[in-house]
Amino acid sequence: MTITSAASLVRSHNPADPAELVAQAPAVPPADVHRAAERARAAGRGWVAAGASARCAALGAAADRLAASADTFADLIVREVGKPITEACGEVARAVAILRYNAQQVYDPVGSVHEPAAGPGLLLTRRRPYGLAGLITPWNFPLAIPLWKAAPALATGNAVLLKPAPQALGCAQQLAELLDAVLPADLFTVLPGEAGTGAAVVEAAEVVSFTGSTAVGLDVVRAGTARGVPVQAEMGGCNAALVLPDADVRSTAAQLIAAAFGYAGQKCTATRRIIVVGDPDPLREALDAATRALPVGDPADAATVCGPVVTEAARDRVRAALDSATAAGGRVLTSGSAHDGAGWFATPTILEQVPAGHAALREEIFGPVAVLQRAGDLEQAIALARDVPHGLVTSVHTRDLDAALAVVDRIDTGLVKVNAPTTGVDFHLPFGGTKASSHGPREQGRAAADFYTATCTVSLLPANPSG
Repeated sequence: MTITSAASLVRSHNPADPAELVAQAPAVPPADVHRAAERARAAGRGWVAAGASARCAALGAAADRLAASADTFADLIVREVGKPITEACGEVARAVAILRYNAQQVYDPVGSVHEPAAGPGLLLTRRRPYGLAGLITPWNFPLAIPLWKAAPALATGNAVLLKPAPQALGCAQQLAELLDAVLPADLFTVLPGEAGTGAAVVEAAEVVSFTGSTAVGLDVVRAGTARGVPVQAEMGGCNAALVLPDADVRSTAAQLIAAAFGYAGQKCTATRRIIVVGDPDPLREALDAATRALPVGDPADAATVCGPVVTEAARDRVRAALDSATAAGGRVLTSGSAHDGAGWFATPTILEQVPAGHAALREEIFGPVAVLQRAGDLEQAIALARDVPHGLVTSVHTRDLDAALAVVDRIDTGLVKVNAPTTGVDFHLPFGGTKASSHGPREQGRAAADFYTATCTVSLLPANPSG
Protein backbone atom coordinates (compact mmCIF):
# COMPACT_ATOMS: atom_id res chain seq x y z
CA MET A 1 0.00 0.00 0.00
CA THR A 2 0.98 3.65 -0.35
CA ILE A 3 0.72 5.86 2.74
CA THR A 4 0.00 9.54 2.15
CA SER A 5 -0.68 12.44 4.46
CA ALA A 6 -1.70 16.09 4.28
CA ALA A 7 1.74 17.62 3.81
CA SER A 8 3.99 19.05 1.11
CA LEU A 9 3.65 17.33 -2.25
CA VAL A 10 6.21 14.99 -3.82
CA ARG A 11 6.13 15.18 -7.61
CA SER A 12 7.79 13.41 -10.52
CA HIS A 13 8.03 14.77 -14.07
CA ASN A 14 8.88 13.26 -17.43
CA PRO A 15 12.58 14.06 -18.09
CA ALA A 16 12.00 13.99 -21.85
CA ASP A 17 8.96 16.28 -21.56
CA PRO A 18 9.24 18.19 -18.26
CA ALA A 19 5.79 19.76 -18.63
CA GLU A 20 4.24 16.32 -18.03
CA LEU A 21 3.50 15.58 -14.37
CA VAL A 22 3.78 11.81 -14.00
CA ALA A 23 2.89 11.34 -10.33
CA GLN A 24 2.36 13.26 -7.13
CA ALA A 25 1.56 12.46 -3.52
CA PRO A 26 1.80 14.20 -0.15
CA ALA A 27 5.06 13.61 1.71
CA VAL A 28 4.60 11.34 4.71
CA PRO A 29 5.66 13.01 7.99
CA PRO A 30 7.79 11.09 10.53
CA ALA A 31 4.91 10.45 12.92
CA ASP A 32 2.95 8.67 10.18
CA VAL A 33 6.04 6.62 9.28
CA HIS A 34 6.16 5.26 12.81
CA ARG A 35 2.44 4.45 12.75
CA ALA A 36 2.93 2.60 9.47
CA ALA A 37 5.81 0.71 11.05
CA GLU A 38 3.58 -0.56 13.86
CA ARG A 39 0.99 -1.80 11.38
CA ALA A 40 3.72 -3.45 9.32
CA ARG A 41 5.13 -5.27 12.34
CA ALA A 42 1.69 -6.64 13.15
CA ALA A 43 1.27 -7.85 9.57
CA GLY A 44 4.75 -9.35 9.66
CA ARG A 45 3.90 -11.64 12.56
CA GLY A 46 1.14 -13.25 10.54
CA TRP A 47 3.39 -13.40 7.49
CA VAL A 48 5.98 -15.48 9.34
CA ALA A 49 3.34 -17.73 10.87
CA ALA A 50 1.82 -18.44 7.44
CA GLY A 51 4.92 -20.44 6.50
CA ALA A 52 7.25 -20.83 3.55
CA SER A 53 4.66 -22.08 1.07
CA ALA A 54 2.49 -18.97 1.58
CA ARG A 55 5.46 -16.70 1.00
CA CYS A 56 6.48 -18.65 -2.09
CA ALA A 57 2.96 -18.49 -3.50
CA ALA A 58 2.63 -14.75 -2.90
CA LEU A 59 5.96 -13.85 -4.49
CA GLY A 60 5.26 -16.17 -7.40
CA ALA A 61 1.87 -14.53 -7.92
CA ALA A 62 3.55 -11.12 -7.85
CA ALA A 63 5.94 -12.30 -10.58
CA ASP A 64 3.02 -13.50 -12.69
CA ARG A 65 1.18 -10.18 -12.29
CA LEU A 66 4.29 -8.18 -13.16
CA ALA A 67 4.96 -10.29 -16.25
CA ALA A 68 1.37 -9.78 -17.38
CA SER A 69 1.68 -6.00 -17.01
CA ALA A 70 5.26 -5.71 -18.29
CA ASP A 71 4.42 -3.22 -21.05
CA THR A 72 2.59 -0.92 -18.62
CA PHE A 73 5.52 -0.87 -16.21
CA ALA A 74 8.09 -0.39 -18.98
CA ASP A 75 6.16 2.57 -20.39
CA LEU A 76 5.93 4.14 -16.92
CA ILE A 77 9.68 3.72 -16.39
CA VAL A 78 10.33 5.49 -19.70
CA ARG A 79 8.01 8.38 -18.84
CA GLU A 80 9.06 8.83 -15.23
CA VAL A 81 12.84 8.42 -15.25
CA GLY A 82 13.70 8.72 -18.95
CA LYS A 83 15.13 5.23 -19.32
CA PRO A 84 15.26 4.11 -22.97
CA ILE A 85 12.46 1.66 -23.71
CA THR A 86 14.77 -1.25 -24.53
CA GLU A 87 16.46 -0.95 -21.14
CA ALA A 88 13.12 -0.38 -19.40
CA CYS A 89 11.80 -3.66 -20.82
CA GLY A 90 14.97 -5.37 -19.64
CA GLU A 91 14.50 -3.96 -16.15
CA VAL A 92 10.95 -5.30 -15.93
CA ALA A 93 12.12 -8.74 -17.09
CA ARG A 94 14.85 -8.70 -14.45
CA ALA A 95 12.32 -7.71 -11.77
CA VAL A 96 10.14 -10.68 -12.71
CA ALA A 97 13.17 -12.98 -12.44
CA ILE A 98 14.07 -11.50 -9.04
CA LEU A 99 10.59 -12.28 -7.71
CA ARG A 100 10.69 -15.83 -9.07
CA TYR A 101 14.18 -16.45 -7.66
CA ASN A 102 13.22 -15.24 -4.20
CA ALA A 103 9.96 -17.17 -4.25
CA GLN A 104 12.08 -20.33 -4.38
CA GLN A 105 14.60 -19.04 -1.84
CA VAL A 106 12.02 -19.57 0.90
CA TYR A 107 12.80 -23.29 0.73
CA ASP A 108 16.55 -22.92 1.20
CA PRO A 109 18.05 -24.10 4.53
CA VAL A 110 17.65 -21.61 7.36
CA GLY A 111 20.29 -23.18 9.59
CA SER A 112 22.42 -26.24 10.30
CA VAL A 113 22.71 -29.07 12.82
CA HIS A 114 25.95 -29.86 14.71
CA GLU A 115 27.11 -32.44 17.20
CA PRO A 116 27.85 -31.10 20.68
CA ALA A 117 31.45 -31.19 21.85
CA ALA A 118 30.63 -33.73 24.55
CA GLY A 119 27.62 -35.72 25.66
CA PRO A 120 24.20 -36.20 24.07
CA GLY A 121 22.14 -33.49 22.45
CA LEU A 122 22.21 -31.31 19.38
CA LEU A 123 23.48 -27.86 18.47
CA LEU A 124 21.47 -25.90 15.91
CA THR A 125 21.78 -22.64 14.08
CA ARG A 126 18.62 -20.98 12.83
CA ARG A 127 18.16 -17.79 10.83
CA ARG A 128 15.21 -15.62 11.81
CA PRO A 129 13.78 -12.45 10.20
CA TYR A 130 14.50 -9.18 11.95
CA GLY A 131 10.88 -8.12 11.59
CA LEU A 132 10.76 -4.80 9.74
CA ALA A 133 13.00 -3.88 6.82
CA GLY A 134 13.41 -0.20 5.97
CA LEU A 135 14.37 0.34 2.32
CA ILE A 136 15.51 3.62 0.75
CA THR A 137 15.87 3.37 -3.00
CA PRO A 138 17.02 5.55 -5.92
CA TRP A 139 15.25 6.53 -9.12
CA ASN A 140 17.55 5.03 -11.75
CA PHE A 141 16.28 1.44 -11.39
CA PRO A 142 12.80 2.27 -10.09
CA LEU A 143 11.53 -1.31 -10.19
CA ALA A 144 14.55 -3.62 -10.01
CA ILE A 145 16.29 -2.05 -7.00
CA PRO A 146 13.17 -1.87 -4.78
CA LEU A 147 12.46 -5.50 -5.64
CA TRP A 148 15.99 -6.83 -5.22
CA LYS A 149 15.74 -5.43 -1.69
CA ALA A 150 12.07 -6.12 -0.92
CA ALA A 151 11.80 -9.61 -2.43
CA PRO A 152 14.46 -11.24 -0.19
CA ALA A 153 13.22 -9.27 2.81
CA LEU A 154 9.71 -10.61 2.24
CA ALA A 155 10.90 -14.11 1.37
CA THR A 156 12.70 -14.39 4.71
CA GLY A 157 9.63 -13.25 6.67
CA ASN A 158 10.05 -9.50 7.11
CA ALA A 159 7.58 -6.68 6.58
CA VAL A 160 8.78 -3.78 4.40
CA LEU A 161 8.68 0.00 4.48
CA LEU A 162 9.86 1.51 1.17
CA LYS A 163 10.89 5.17 0.82
CA PRO A 164 11.43 5.65 -2.92
CA ALA A 165 13.24 8.54 -4.57
CA PRO A 166 10.74 11.31 -5.39
CA GLN A 167 11.67 11.10 -9.09
CA ALA A 168 10.42 7.48 -9.14
CA LEU A 169 7.24 7.97 -7.12
CA GLY A 170 4.87 6.69 -9.81
CA CYS A 171 6.78 3.42 -10.27
CA ALA A 172 6.76 2.81 -6.50
CA GLN A 173 3.03 3.47 -6.32
CA GLN A 174 2.38 1.08 -9.20
CA LEU A 175 4.54 -1.57 -7.53
CA ALA A 176 2.63 -1.14 -4.26
CA GLU A 177 -0.67 -1.59 -6.09
CA LEU A 178 0.62 -4.80 -7.67
CA LEU A 179 1.89 -6.22 -4.36
CA ASP A 180 -1.25 -5.21 -2.47
CA ALA A 181 -3.16 -7.74 -4.55
CA VAL A 182 -1.02 -10.70 -3.35
CA LEU A 183 0.36 -9.73 0.08
CA PRO A 184 -1.37 -9.28 3.44
CA ALA A 185 -2.50 -5.73 4.18
CA ASP A 186 0.22 -3.41 5.58
CA LEU A 187 3.03 -5.87 4.87
CA PHE A 188 4.54 -3.72 2.10
CA THR A 189 4.12 0.03 2.47
CA VAL A 190 5.36 2.84 0.22
CA LEU A 191 6.12 6.10 2.02
CA PRO A 192 6.51 9.08 -0.34
CA GLY A 193 8.72 11.87 0.94
CA GLU A 194 12.06 13.59 1.13
CA ALA A 195 14.94 13.35 3.62
CA GLY A 196 12.75 13.59 6.74
CA THR A 197 10.64 10.63 5.66
CA GLY A 198 13.75 8.58 4.92
CA ALA A 199 15.25 9.41 8.30
CA ALA A 200 12.07 8.23 10.00
CA VAL A 201 12.22 4.94 8.09
CA VAL A 202 15.76 4.40 9.40
CA GLU A 203 14.56 5.20 12.93
CA ALA A 204 11.66 2.73 12.70
CA ALA A 205 13.24 -0.31 11.03
CA GLU A 206 15.06 -3.32 12.49
CA VAL A 207 17.21 -3.74 9.35
CA VAL A 208 18.01 -1.03 6.78
CA SER A 209 19.07 -1.17 3.14
CA PHE A 210 19.97 1.97 1.17
CA THR A 211 21.07 2.73 -2.38
CA GLY A 212 21.97 6.26 -3.41
CA SER A 213 24.63 8.92 -3.06
CA THR A 214 27.70 8.55 -0.86
CA ALA A 215 26.85 11.58 1.29
CA VAL A 216 23.31 10.41 2.09
CA GLY A 217 24.42 6.81 2.44
CA LEU A 218 26.95 7.70 5.11
CA ASP A 219 24.22 9.56 7.03
CA VAL A 220 22.05 6.44 6.87
CA VAL A 221 24.95 4.27 8.04
CA ARG A 222 25.62 6.55 11.01
CA ALA A 223 21.95 6.72 12.01
CA GLY A 224 21.37 2.99 11.71
CA THR A 225 24.54 1.86 13.45
CA ALA A 226 23.88 4.32 16.28
CA ARG A 227 20.67 2.35 16.90
CA GLY A 228 22.51 -0.96 16.62
CA VAL A 229 20.57 -2.22 13.59
CA PRO A 230 22.18 -3.88 10.56
CA VAL A 231 22.73 -1.41 7.71
CA GLN A 232 23.59 -2.05 4.09
CA ALA A 233 24.47 0.91 1.86
CA GLU A 234 25.36 0.96 -1.84
CA MET A 235 26.78 4.35 -2.77
CA GLY A 236 28.10 4.54 -6.28
CA GLY A 237 31.44 4.39 -8.03
CA CYS A 238 34.03 6.03 -10.25
CA ASN A 239 34.56 2.91 -12.33
CA ALA A 240 37.51 2.22 -14.60
CA ALA A 241 37.82 0.17 -17.77
CA LEU A 242 41.37 -1.08 -18.44
CA VAL A 243 42.10 -1.60 -22.15
CA LEU A 244 45.25 -3.61 -22.88
CA PRO A 245 47.16 -3.44 -26.20
CA ASP A 246 45.85 -6.80 -27.44
CA ALA A 247 42.17 -5.94 -26.97
CA ASP A 248 39.92 -5.94 -30.01
CA VAL A 249 39.55 -2.20 -30.56
CA ARG A 250 36.17 -2.08 -32.29
CA SER A 251 34.25 -4.43 -29.97
CA THR A 252 35.88 -2.93 -26.90
CA ALA A 253 34.96 0.61 -27.95
CA ALA A 254 31.36 -0.49 -28.46
CA GLN A 255 31.24 -1.97 -24.96
CA LEU A 256 32.85 1.10 -23.42
CA ILE A 257 30.45 3.54 -25.07
CA ALA A 258 27.42 1.47 -24.07
CA ALA A 259 28.67 1.27 -20.47
CA ALA A 260 29.52 4.97 -20.27
CA PHE A 261 26.55 6.48 -22.08
CA GLY A 262 23.71 3.96 -21.95
CA TYR A 263 20.81 5.50 -20.03
CA ALA A 264 22.79 8.76 -20.12
CA GLY A 265 25.43 7.31 -17.78
CA GLN A 266 22.97 7.18 -14.88
CA LYS A 267 24.10 3.90 -13.34
CA CYS A 268 26.39 3.36 -10.38
CA THR A 269 28.18 0.75 -12.53
CA ALA A 270 28.68 3.07 -15.53
CA THR A 271 32.21 3.41 -16.92
CA ARG A 272 33.63 6.78 -15.82
CA ARG A 273 37.32 6.31 -16.71
CA ILE A 274 38.85 4.54 -19.71
CA ILE A 275 42.50 3.63 -19.05
CA VAL A 276 44.31 2.56 -22.21
CA VAL A 277 47.68 0.82 -21.94
CA GLY A 278 50.21 1.78 -24.61
CA ASP A 279 49.35 3.61 -27.83
CA PRO A 280 45.94 5.29 -27.32
CA ASP A 281 45.34 6.33 -30.93
CA PRO A 282 43.51 3.24 -32.26
CA LEU A 283 41.13 3.26 -29.31
CA ARG A 284 40.69 7.02 -29.47
CA GLU A 285 39.55 6.75 -33.07
CA ALA A 286 37.17 3.88 -32.31
CA LEU A 287 35.70 5.74 -29.31
CA ASP A 288 35.21 8.84 -31.41
CA ALA A 289 33.36 6.91 -34.11
CA ALA A 290 31.20 5.01 -31.62
CA THR A 291 30.29 8.16 -29.69
CA ARG A 292 29.30 10.08 -32.81
CA ALA A 293 27.14 7.16 -33.93
CA LEU A 294 25.39 6.79 -30.55
CA PRO A 295 21.60 7.23 -30.87
CA VAL A 296 20.56 10.10 -28.58
CA GLY A 297 16.96 11.19 -28.22
CA ASP A 298 13.46 10.23 -27.18
CA PRO A 299 13.62 7.35 -24.67
CA ALA A 300 10.34 5.99 -26.04
CA ASP A 301 12.10 5.30 -29.36
CA ALA A 302 13.43 1.74 -29.47
CA ALA A 303 16.58 2.95 -31.27
CA THR A 304 17.59 5.35 -28.47
CA VAL A 305 20.53 4.41 -26.25
CA CYS A 306 21.11 7.74 -24.48
CA GLY A 307 18.04 9.67 -23.37
CA PRO A 308 17.72 12.61 -20.97
CA VAL A 309 19.14 12.91 -17.48
CA VAL A 310 16.56 12.77 -14.73
CA THR A 311 16.20 16.44 -13.72
CA GLU A 312 17.22 19.92 -14.75
CA ALA A 313 19.56 20.05 -11.75
CA ALA A 314 21.22 16.81 -12.91
CA ARG A 315 21.80 18.31 -16.36
CA ASP A 316 23.29 21.43 -14.78
CA ARG A 317 25.68 19.31 -12.68
CA VAL A 318 26.91 17.50 -15.78
CA ARG A 319 27.54 20.77 -17.58
CA ALA A 320 29.34 22.21 -14.55
CA ALA A 321 31.58 19.13 -14.33
CA LEU A 322 32.53 19.48 -18.00
CA ASP A 323 33.23 23.20 -17.61
CA SER A 324 35.41 22.54 -14.56
CA ALA A 325 37.45 19.83 -16.31
CA THR A 326 38.08 21.89 -19.46
CA ALA A 327 38.91 24.99 -17.41
CA ALA A 328 41.54 22.91 -15.60
CA GLY A 329 43.21 21.91 -18.88
CA GLY A 330 41.20 18.93 -20.02
CA ARG A 331 39.99 18.78 -23.58
CA VAL A 332 37.00 17.24 -25.31
CA LEU A 333 38.10 14.20 -27.29
CA THR A 334 34.65 13.69 -28.78
CA SER A 335 31.00 14.36 -28.14
CA GLY A 336 27.85 12.73 -29.39
CA SER A 337 24.71 14.14 -30.88
CA ALA A 338 23.07 17.07 -29.12
CA HIS A 339 19.32 16.80 -28.69
CA ASP A 340 17.20 19.81 -29.56
CA GLY A 341 13.83 20.54 -28.04
CA ALA A 342 12.22 19.84 -24.70
CA GLY A 343 13.81 17.62 -22.13
CA TRP A 344 16.79 17.55 -19.81
CA PHE A 345 19.38 16.21 -22.24
CA ALA A 346 23.15 16.23 -21.73
CA THR A 347 25.46 15.56 -24.68
CA PRO A 348 27.57 12.36 -24.34
CA THR A 349 31.19 13.50 -23.99
CA ILE A 350 34.63 11.90 -23.65
CA LEU A 351 37.33 14.04 -22.08
CA GLU A 352 41.09 13.55 -22.16
CA GLN A 353 44.18 15.22 -20.70
CA VAL A 354 42.30 15.95 -17.48
CA PRO A 355 44.96 16.82 -14.88
CA ALA A 356 45.69 14.32 -12.13
CA GLY A 357 43.68 14.89 -8.98
CA HIS A 358 40.82 16.69 -10.73
CA ALA A 359 37.33 15.79 -9.51
CA ALA A 360 36.41 14.33 -12.91
CA LEU A 361 38.96 11.56 -12.24
CA ARG A 362 37.97 10.89 -8.63
CA GLU A 363 34.26 11.62 -8.19
CA GLU A 364 31.15 10.15 -9.74
CA ILE A 365 29.65 12.33 -12.48
CA PHE A 366 26.18 10.85 -12.74
CA GLY A 367 25.72 11.56 -16.41
CA PRO A 368 27.08 10.82 -19.90
CA VAL A 369 30.71 11.79 -19.28
CA ALA A 370 33.82 9.60 -19.42
CA VAL A 371 37.53 10.43 -19.21
CA LEU A 372 40.26 8.78 -21.30
CA GLN A 373 43.58 8.20 -19.49
CA ARG A 374 46.83 6.71 -20.75
CA ALA A 375 49.03 4.21 -18.89
CA GLY A 376 52.51 3.07 -19.89
CA ASP A 377 51.99 -0.49 -18.68
CA LEU A 378 49.60 -2.71 -16.73
CA GLU A 379 51.18 -1.73 -13.40
CA GLN A 380 50.42 1.93 -13.98
CA ALA A 381 46.93 1.13 -15.25
CA ILE A 382 46.10 -0.77 -12.06
CA ALA A 383 47.51 2.07 -9.96
CA LEU A 384 45.37 4.61 -11.81
CA ALA A 385 42.28 2.43 -11.47
CA ARG A 386 42.79 2.13 -7.71
CA ASP A 387 43.46 5.83 -7.18
CA VAL A 388 39.86 6.79 -6.33
CA PRO A 389 37.78 6.81 -3.13
CA HIS A 390 35.24 4.34 -4.56
CA GLY A 391 35.61 0.68 -5.44
CA LEU A 392 32.52 -0.71 -7.14
CA VAL A 393 33.44 -2.33 -10.48
CA THR A 394 36.34 -2.55 -12.92
CA SER A 395 36.40 -4.00 -16.41
CA VAL A 396 39.51 -5.29 -18.17
CA HIS A 397 39.67 -5.88 -21.91
CA THR A 398 42.35 -8.27 -23.17
CA ARG A 399 43.01 -11.62 -24.82
CA ASP A 400 45.73 -12.36 -22.24
CA LEU A 401 44.33 -14.55 -19.46
CA ASP A 402 47.36 -13.96 -17.22
CA ALA A 403 46.91 -10.20 -17.49
CA ALA A 404 43.21 -10.48 -16.78
CA LEU A 405 43.87 -12.58 -13.67
CA ALA A 406 46.48 -10.08 -12.52
CA VAL A 407 43.80 -7.38 -12.57
CA VAL A 408 41.28 -9.62 -10.81
CA ASP A 409 43.75 -10.37 -8.02
CA ARG A 410 45.04 -6.83 -7.52
CA ILE A 411 42.15 -4.49 -8.20
CA ASP A 412 40.24 -3.20 -5.16
CA THR A 413 36.66 -3.29 -6.44
CA GLY A 414 33.80 -5.57 -5.47
CA LEU A 415 33.15 -6.64 -9.06
CA VAL A 416 35.56 -7.30 -11.94
CA LYS A 417 34.37 -7.84 -15.52
CA VAL A 418 36.69 -9.41 -18.09
CA ASN A 419 35.89 -8.52 -21.71
CA ALA A 420 32.50 -7.26 -20.58
CA PRO A 421 31.09 -3.81 -19.78
CA THR A 422 31.15 -2.49 -16.23
CA THR A 423 27.35 -2.25 -16.33
CA GLY A 424 25.04 -5.18 -15.73
CA VAL A 425 24.80 -7.42 -12.67
CA ASP A 426 23.58 -10.95 -12.00
CA PHE A 427 20.72 -10.95 -9.48
CA HIS A 428 21.62 -14.40 -8.13
CA LEU A 429 25.21 -13.43 -7.20
CA PRO A 430 26.47 -11.05 -4.48
CA PHE A 431 26.60 -7.38 -5.47
CA GLY A 432 28.58 -4.64 -3.74
CA GLY A 433 31.83 -2.72 -3.66
CA THR A 434 34.69 -1.62 -1.44
CA LYS A 435 35.85 1.67 0.08
CA ALA A 436 33.26 4.45 -0.34
CA SER A 437 31.09 2.37 -2.68
CA SER A 438 29.54 0.10 -0.08
CA HIS A 439 28.94 -0.48 3.59
CA GLY A 440 27.80 -3.73 5.15
CA PRO A 441 27.01 -7.13 3.65
CA ARG A 442 26.41 -7.74 -0.03
CA GLU A 443 23.08 -7.50 -1.83
CA GLN A 444 21.33 -10.06 -4.04
CA GLY A 445 21.58 -13.83 -4.23
CA ARG A 446 21.97 -15.84 -1.06
CA ALA A 447 23.78 -12.88 0.51
CA ALA A 448 20.49 -10.95 0.57
CA ALA A 449 18.69 -13.68 2.49
CA ASP A 450 21.51 -13.70 5.02
CA PHE A 451 21.35 -9.92 5.43
CA TYR A 452 17.64 -9.83 6.25
CA THR A 453 17.93 -12.54 8.91
CA ALA A 454 19.79 -12.95 12.22
CA THR A 455 21.47 -16.19 13.31
CA CYS A 456 20.37 -17.80 16.55
CA THR A 457 22.39 -20.70 18.01
CA VAL A 458 20.31 -23.26 19.90
CA SER A 459 21.57 -25.96 22.26
CA LEU A 460 19.24 -28.98 22.66
CA LEU A 461 20.17 -31.23 25.57
CA PRO A 462 18.18 -34.12 27.03
CA ALA A 463 16.06 -33.25 30.05
CA ASN A 464 17.59 -36.17 31.99
CA PRO A 465 21.10 -36.78 30.61
CA SER A 466 21.85 -39.55 33.10
CA GLY A 467 18.99 -41.51 31.61
